[in-house]
Amino acid sequence: MTARSHENSEYISLILSQGMDDHLASLRYAGMIQQALMPDSATLKNLLHDYFVLFLPRDIVSGDFYYAYSNRQYLCLAAGDCTGHGVPGALLSILGISFLNEIMQLKNDPKANRVLNLMREKVMKALRQTSDRSTTKDSIDISLCIYDRSSAKLQYSGANRPMIRVRNGLLTEYKPDKMTIGMAPLKEHSFTCQIIDTMPGDTYYLFSDGFSDQFSELTDKKFKHKQLKKVIETMAGLTLARQKEYLEDTFREWKGTYQQIDDVLIFGFQL
Repeated sequence: MTARSHENSEYISLILSQGMDDHLASLRYAGMIQQALMPDSATLKNLLHDYFVLFLPRDIVSGDFYYAYSNRQYLCLAAGDCTGHGVPGALLSILGISFLNEIMQLKNDPKANRVLNLMREKVMKALRQTSDRSTTKDSIDISLCIYDRSSAKLQYSGANRPMIRVRNGLLTEYKPDKMTIGMAPLKEHSFTCQIIDTMPGDTYYLFSDGFSDQFSELTDKKFKHKQLKKVIETMAGLTLARQKEYLEDTFREWKGTYQQIDDVLIFGFQL
């Protein structure tokens, strides 16, 4: 039995022994299943020089997800933000993870934009989004990068979600295409791919919009993307473990007693 399986068994026993409400117990178990589909700490430690994942679901299960896939030459990392949160968002996130696995396992020479193109086709087909009259408007925003170990080049492609790099304390934002993975715009375009040179010590950030969209108890205003960039730049000298703590403290202090309005995900890593 793996460590994760043992933890799950203990947790299930605890739920039953406490007589937890059936609905809440089912939701918590669904959350564990969803977590099991995402890379665990041992996997990420093996793939990355360093990393952190700040993952704060609003409703136990999440419409946000993080992803990792690796073979001998390539490492694919992604952060997805599905329409909605809770159970509907979680179901879509599982669909997204499954399609990414399917695509990456078939690609010998993967290109980040082609992965998103294929993922869009699969999501639209699965949700039967065949015309403007489709009943489901659900979609996935995602930032995805593929690292080529032989060339030390990083490909980035984004569907409404950017990627941030901090190098020697200086922040660079890589802009996404203003398209989503799902219901097509009036004229569908291919996603673009940006090729990035990497250096030791570079730190990359993939994230959903949950942090920047959170309202403050004190100001009743959103945190906003610009302020999140300032926070990331400010904490550049900290270890990644301390960066996670700093971000979580900042989020909780900003939110105060205000309700969390969306799932929160920030995936920071060094290659």
